[in-house]
Amino acid sequence: MPATYQRIVLAARPRGPVAEQNFRLESVAVPALADGEVLVRNHYLSLDPYMRGRMSAAKSYAASQALDHTMIGNTVGQVVASRHADFAVGDYAGGLLGWAEMGVADGSLLRKLDISRIPLSVYLGAAGMPGMAAWYGLNQIIAPKTGETIVVSAASGAVGSVVGQLAKLQGCRVVGIAGGPEKCAHVREVLGFDACVDYKAGQLEADLAAATPDGVDGIFENVGGATLDAALARSNAFGRIALCGLIGGFNGQEMPIKNSRILLINRLSLRGFIVTEHMDLWPQGLEQLAALVAEGKLKYHETVAAGLAAAPQAFMGLLQGQNLGKQLVKLI
Repeated sequence: MPATYQRIVLAARPRGPVAEQNFRLESVAVPALADGEVLVRNHYLSLDPYMRGRMSAAKSYAASQALDHTMIGNTVGQVVASRHADFAVGDYAGGLLGWAEMGVADGSLLRKLDISRIPLSVYLGAAGMPGMAAWYGLNQIIAPKTGETIVVSAASGAVGSVVGQLAKLQGCRVVGIAGGPEKCAHVREVLGFDACVDYKAGQLEADLAAATPDGVDGIFENVGGATLDAALARSNAFGRIALCGLIGGFNGQEMPIKNSRILLINRLSLRGFIVTEHMDLWPQGLEQLAALVAEGKLKYHETVAAGLAAAPQAFMGLLQGQNLGKQLVKLI
């Protein structure tokens, strides 16, 4: 057992785009365990867009990330010491242990992971929180019917990629929105979407109209701004919108909606959601997602940075759309 481990803390709150100086890498002592605690050696760290919001001091749905404390983040790894009856050394577990090589947790906040069917890292992506966000927003808010058209923004990302595949399994026509020809090719050829619109091509509204000849019945929104506006323009009466994220405005950009009148004209339902507020559905959703991955019916892609020190640059790349699929940091 090492005497110390490394972690990354929030050193300063961003003013505009996230920068390296917002973070600090430091070594801390491995703590002694109290009764009921578990020490986990993290193998992978998940990087997710919500972290940008937590870095701000502005009021939001959750408390701000505290300065000089370990950056928030989900991890998966292996138990290396335990004083909890339900966890043994060698067990694989996932939890919210942050940007750190190791972490201590109350066993009740950890989830045992079965790596006999799917790789450990997938529990941070398609069979983890991003997958659950996709599962919840699609099934509980959009509730698609066979033959309907669903539009998914940030379609090549960790959440959007799952949304589209789940909708296809339910017999929908699925159109993604992504940035660049490489991502759009991945969305169509690997993930199996019916079409993908490249918003960087400069004709988003026209291209989305061409890809949705029968209009749009469901919108899964991860970006906001122009992508939501374009999808609203194609909406059918009584369409449903699951608002999962607004990554287009994380640095304070305005995200005006020109087509807001369509919300009334087409009697649309729009609901924002935070997936961690629906933990009662996680066992059901995660079981289904893991089974689909194991059966090869749910495909995934991972962009992996090596080593904890690489986390800040990888996170900044994520916010700039440089990743394909799930952004991870491999810690061991």
